[in-house]
Amino acid sequence: MSFADKYLKKQQVFPDYINTDVPENLGLVVTIPCFDEPDLVSSLKALWLCDRPSFNVEVIVIVNSGEEASEEVLKQNAKTIADAQEWISQHKDEKLQFYLIHQPNLPKKSAGVGLARKIAMDEAVSRFNKIGHSHGIITGYDADSSCDTNYFTEIEKLFKKYPKANGANLFYEHPLEGDEFDELIYNSIAQYELYLRYYMLAMRFAGHPHAFHTVGSSFAVTADAYIKQGGMNRRQAGEDFYFLQKIIALGKFYEIKHTRVIPSPRTSDRVPFGTGKAMSTFVNEGISNYKNYNYAAFKDLKVFFDRVDDFFGVDYDTFINKLIVELPGPVRSYLKEDNFFEALDEINNNCASIDTFRKKFFGAFNAFKVLKYLNNVHEQFMEEESVIVSAKLLLKDLGITTKGVYSAKELLEIYREYEKTH
Repeated sequence: MSFADKYLKKQQVFPDYINTDVPENLGLVVTIPCFDEPDLVSSLKALWLCDRPSFNVEVIVIVNSGEEASEEVLKQNAKTIADAQEWISQHKDEKLQFYLIHQPNLPKKSAGVGLARKIAMDEAVSRFNKIGHSHGIITGYDADSSCDTNYFTEIEKLFKKYPKANGANLFYEHPLEGDEFDELIYNSIAQYELYLRYYMLAMRFAGHPHAFHTVGSSFAVTADAYIKQGGMNRRQAGEDFYFLQKIIALGKFYEIKHTRVIPSPRTSDRVPFGTGKAMSTFVNEGISNYKNYNYAAFKDLKVFFDRVDDFFGVDYDTFINKLIVELPGPVRSYLKEDNFFEALDEINNNCASIDTFRKKFFGAFNAFKVLKYLNNVHEQFMEEESVIVSAKLLLKDLGITTKGVYSAKELLEIYREYEKTH
C-alpha cells in the first residue's frame, strides 16, 4: 500500500489521465490550470528553457471548461490544445516531460481554477504514489506566467537543504515595463504588487508567524503535505490563499528567493478577485492612487500579538477584566465581536506549554482572522489609505528611508529588494 492510496480513493475526482510509466527518478511535477488561454505555449517555452535538476520533471497542464462555457471559450481551448500538442511533439527530453489533460464539462457549481488545480495536483500525487515518493514536489504555476531559467534547480536546492520541508513560496515579480502592455497596465500592476508585498510584510511586522505570500503561480508543496491537509480546494477564486494557509500552518514552510516566477499583469474577468480582476478594476476605473488597509490597523494588531505570551495560562475573567483594557480599542472591539475570548479560554484549557499555546493561538487567530479583523476595523474605526502612504509608513518602521520616493514603482523596487535580503 502506497502513501496516497487512501487519499486518492476518497478525493480524486477523475481516474488517472496519464498512463505512461512513472520514472523512478521523478522529483518534481509542475501543475498548470488552463482556461481560455491564448498563449499557453509561451509558458511552456519558459519551462523548457530551464536548467535541468538532478531528478526528472513532469509538467501537467489541464485545459478545462465548465458545462456552461461559451462557444468562444470552447474554440479558444481547442486552439490552445492544438497549439500545445504541436509544440510538445517537437520538444522531447527524458528529464522533462509535458502532459496535456483536457477536461470539459466540469459541473457549474465547482467549475473554476480551484477544481482545475485540484485535478492536476491530484494527478501529480498519483504519479508520485506509483513510485512511493511521498516527498515528491508539486508546484503551482499559471498558463500565462514565465520564470527564470533556474526555476527547477532553485526548487531542488531548497528541498535538499530542508528535507523535512512541507512547502515553500517562490519569489515573483510582475513585469513593470515593456512593449506588450500599455503604460496604464504597468503602472497599475506596480500598485497592486506593492499592495501584496505591503500586506504580507505588515502582517509579518505585526508578528504573525503565517505571513507568507500566497500566489497561485509561485508555490511548491510536497505530495505528503498536500494530502495531509486534504488537497486543493474547489474554490472558484482565492483557492491559492486558502490552500497555502493550511500548508503554512503545518510549519517548515520556506521562501525561495533566488529565482523568479513572472506572472502576467493582464486584465481578466475569469475570477471574481485576484490579480486579473484587480487589474480590470484599475483599468476600468482609472485608479491612480490605490487605497488599501490603513497601516494603523496593523500597528494595533502588533500590540495584540506582542502580548501573546501574557495570555498563556490566564483564566477567562482575568483576560476580560484586566488584560483586554490594555489593548487598542479596535482590537478590543473585534475580539468581543468575534468571541475570541472563548476560543482563548479553550486553548488555555488544552495547553501545557507556552510553545503549544503559541501554535494554537495563531492557529485560532490565523490569516483568515487577520483578514476578518482588517475588514471589521475598516468598517467601524478607520478609513482605507493610499498604498503609497501605507507602504512608506511600514518602511519607516523597518528602518528604511523613503525620502524623495513618491511612486509605486520606486517603492515596489525597495520592497522587492527588502524581501530578497530579509
